[in-house]
Amino acid sequence: MIQTKKLFLIIGAPGSGKTTDAELIAQHNDNITHYSTGDMLRAEVASGSERGKEIHKYISKGEIVPINIVIETIINAIKSSPTDIIIIDGYPRSVEQMLALDGYLKEHKDIALVSVIEVEVSQETARERVLGRARGVDDNNEVFNNRMQVYTEPLKQIRDFYTQKGILKVISGERSIDEIVHEMENFIQSKI
Repeated sequence: MIQTKKLFLIIGAPGSGKTTDAELIAQHNDNITHYSTGDMLRAEVASGSERGKEIHKYISKGEIVPINIVIETIINAIKSSPTDIIIIDGYPRSVEQMLALDGYLKEHKDIALVSVIEVEVSQETARERVLGRARGVDDNNEVFNNRMQVYTEPLKQIRDFYTQKGILKVISGERSIDEIVHEMENFIQSKI
């Protein structure tokens, strides 16, 4: 009997803290592996695999990696994950990505999407966190507005889709990291 991998997706606006939350939860729990989509693609490139070379062709030109390659990379990372519980942050970012993942999961019965956790923050909080920690020229207002728009445009459809499946969990990101991580961790533990 194949062990089913349990998948949790964490979505949230830029500055919502989703990556930090996911990293901390994975650190606290030996049975949970955390991936961010960008890290998975970079790891695939670093591995020197055929898919990695393919990804590199797009990344090196600053082009978006095609959705099927991203999904295959995610599925591959999940399947070879050292644990049966996986948290991926920052995915899906679009309705296309959501539907592509959904299609894949229908084919791969050894991976179960348990929940999509949205870390909800106001635009003011997100802006303050991103611009307040301005690390580089790209963390300016215009770029922030663009990133925020990219995040919020498909959000209603993504929320509706996962709400209909009964797997959307919204957590307020307007609190301390400890409080958010505590709530998220308890929720994940209650589902596994």
